Amino acid sequence: MKNSRGFTLIELLVAITVLAIVAVLGWRGLDGIVRSREQLTQNMEQTRGTQLTFAQMQSDLEQFADKTLLREHQNILAENSRLVFVRTVLVENAPSQLQVVSYTIREGVLARTESRGARDLVELDALWKAALEQSGPQAPVALQAGVASMEFRVWEAGGWRQPNSSTTEQPKCLDQDQSKCKIPPANKAEGPTGLEISLQIQGQPAPLVKVFLLGAV
Repeated sequence: MKNSRGFTLIELLVAITVLAIVAVLGWRGLDGIVRSREQLTQNMEQTRGTQLTFAQMQSDLEQFADKTLLREHQNILAENSRLVFVRTVLVENAPSQLQVVSYTIREGVLARTESRGARDLVELDALWKAALEQSGPQAPVALQAGVASMEFRVWEAGGWRQPNSSTTEQPKCLDQDQSKCKIPPANKAEGPTGLEISLQIQGQPAPLVKVFLLGAV
C-alpha cells in the first residue's frame, strides 16, 4: 500500500495567497456595488424630495394673490434663498382669506411655513411682517434636506428679470422687419405673472430649475 502524499508547505502558501487575492478582489467589487447602490438611492431620494417640493410650490403659487386684490400691498418677496408671498385660501361656505407662505433654507434644509388666514389687509400686514422676521407662531415644515441655495427670476412685462432689478430681458423679435416688433410696456400694477425657481442641491453639478405660473387658477 502506497502512502498518500500530502501538500507541501509551499503549495499551501501559494493556495492561501491565491485565495487571499481572490477574496480582496471580490471584496473590492462588492464594496463598489454597495457604494454605487447607496449613491443611487441617495440621488433617487433627492429627486423624489425635489419633485414633492416643486409640487407643493406649484399648489401654493396657483393660489397666488393678484396685485389688484392687495392694492398697494406687497405680494411677493424672492431674495437671499427666501421666498415669501401671499396666496388666497378658499374656505368652504365662508369668504376667501389671505395667507402668507414662506420657503426658507435653514442649515441646508428647505422648509415651508404658512400663516393663519387673514380677512383684511391690516391683519395681512402683521402676518407679512412676522413672516419676514420669522417670528410667527407656526412651526416650519421641512421639505428637503441638502439644499445649498435657491435663486429666482420673475416673468414681468414680457421678459425675465431678477426680482430686485428694474431691467427686463425682453423677448427677441424674429421678424426681419424690426419696425414690426413691439414690446409691450411694463404694467407695474399687475406685477409678475411667472416665477422661475432654481434649487441647488449639495453635491449636484447643476441646479434643478422649474417655472411656475402665478395665480394659474
